[in-house]
Amino acid sequence: MNKDSAIGVFDSGIGGLTVLQKIIELLPKENTIYLGDTARAPYGTKSVETVLRYSFENSEFLVEKGVKLLVVACNTSTAIALDRLRSSLEVPVIGVIEPGATKALDVTKNKKIGVIGTEATIQSGAYTKALRAKDLKVEVYSRACPLFVPLVEEGWTDNAVVEMTVKVYLGSLKQSGIDTLILGCTHYPLLKKAVRKFLGDTVCLVDSAEEIAKEVGSVLKKDSLVRKNGGGSHSFFVTDAPDRFVKVGQRFLGEKVESAVRIER
Repeated sequence: MNKDSAIGVFDSGIGGLTVLQKIIELLPKENTIYLGDTARAPYGTKSVETVLRYSFENSEFLVEKGVKLLVVACNTSTAIALDRLRSSLEVPVIGVIEPGATKALDVTKNKKIGVIGTEATIQSGAYTKALRAKDLKVEVYSRACPLFVPLVEEGWTDNAVVEMTVKVYLGSLKQSGIDTLILGCTHYPLLKKAVRKFLGDTVCLVDSAEEIAKEVGSVLKKDSLVRKNGGGSHSFFVTDAPDRFVKVGQRFLGEKVESAVRIER
């Protein structure tokens, strides 16, 4: 492993590109390899055993590519598999839950925090555990929003269907008096506009992507793995529909997503 080795990032689909975007912005000299498991998305409705298996397969693919650090850019995988991945792999592994929880506690004023995510993420209680580990007095209001991922994957982020879905899912959270909402799935930042329109400007929306990028920078610095020279190169792999991935990926990263290689699963 050396400084020129890439940062590996995996997600169940395209949502992890919100994390990759921030990593590239903050660490423009770093090389990256992204794997989107588009054939098997979404993970949020799968069993614990299945999410564990998928998470290990994705991680092994990236480790074989020689990555120097692994980012699990999927809240469901982080909730279910992070601890096991950390104990099994020889490279540093960063998840998306801890940074989001830390940021939410920094910004909340009334200690009432909402969390939205996939069914698996919410059922795991991972955000509640992470928040309460840092502050026992915090009130956590959780809501699974399973339709949000397919809406984003379809490119529907701002229309009447989205507005109605947001209203159904977030109605009870709006009544609870939260002043902070964690977007507990990497797809959800694409729905920020609709969520903010419904909840109003008094609720702070926490997108953990920026915090994750900062943590990646800190770990690389601590382990003396920061790449100092040149511009970063970026490779993309998917398990299905590379053309669709490129089309959607360009909404996040522009011309950086020129092509994606399909791998068998």
